[in-house]
Amino acid sequence: MKMLDVKNVKKVYTTRFGGNHVQALSDVSFSVEKGEYVAIMGESGSGKTTLLNILAALDKPTSGEVLLSGRSIGSIPQKEIAAFRRDNLGFVFQDFNLLDTFSIQDNIFLPLVLARKSYEEMEIRIRPIARKLGIEPILAKYPYEVSGGEKQRTAIARALITEPQLILADEPTGALDSRSTDSLLRLFRDINEEGQTILMVTHSTKAASFAKRVLFIKDGEIFHQLYKGVSSEEEMYQKIADTLTMIATGGARRD
Repeated sequence: MKMLDVKNVKKVYTTRFGGNHVQALSDVSFSVEKGEYVAIMGESGSGKTTLLNILAALDKPTSGEVLLSGRSIGSIPQKEIAAFRRDNLGFVFQDFNLLDTFSIQDNIFLPLVLARKSYEEMEIRIRPIARKLGIEPILAKYPYEVSGGEKQRTAIARALITEPQLILADEPTGALDSRSTDSLLRLFRDINEEGQTILMVTHSTKAASFAKRVLFIKDGEIFHQLYKGVSSEEEMYQKIADTLTMIATGGARRD
């Protein structure tokens, strides 16, 4: 079952006075099945961030279409788009995006507060998530009192608590040390194995090696893709590294 369907997406930016056009995405098409774990990689300027913003309904394509569970994101009225994102998409960012004046628990509760859920429901939802992520002991603390790894686990809890169809992760390991990175990647793998669909944008070959499929973007298009299959993380790491070298040295496109 297709969770996400991206069809012929093109994005052209026009400069302030309309004199120049910058094509960030030229023709991107791919789909993500329910329960998949997909990583998107590419050099700086390849269009990864633009694509992620379109998938997150933070930007609109110049042409083409994005469907989430069969519903076109572009057809959602602007006044409903914030609620759509909150109810269907979970976000995990490199810089955590936590509020220092809120406790860890209140940061996690925030999307449910905005959705006007009862405190009783919030309490019911947070307990199993906090237990799974190992953050029960820090729920009363504030972001400035915990480690980077604990902040990222808090951000994941906030993404999961709305029970989203899809988690979008933007460089989730970028601000973490190696130990916290390893812990986070194992956590993402476990969450995916429990059925959560994840799409991650990353520069990290190690992070991408944990995904079940890797899409490579070059010059605003899907250049190549790798399936993990039965490969280990170490084997997938080498395949990704080889593909990145091919892209960097001008290798021919593979379909």
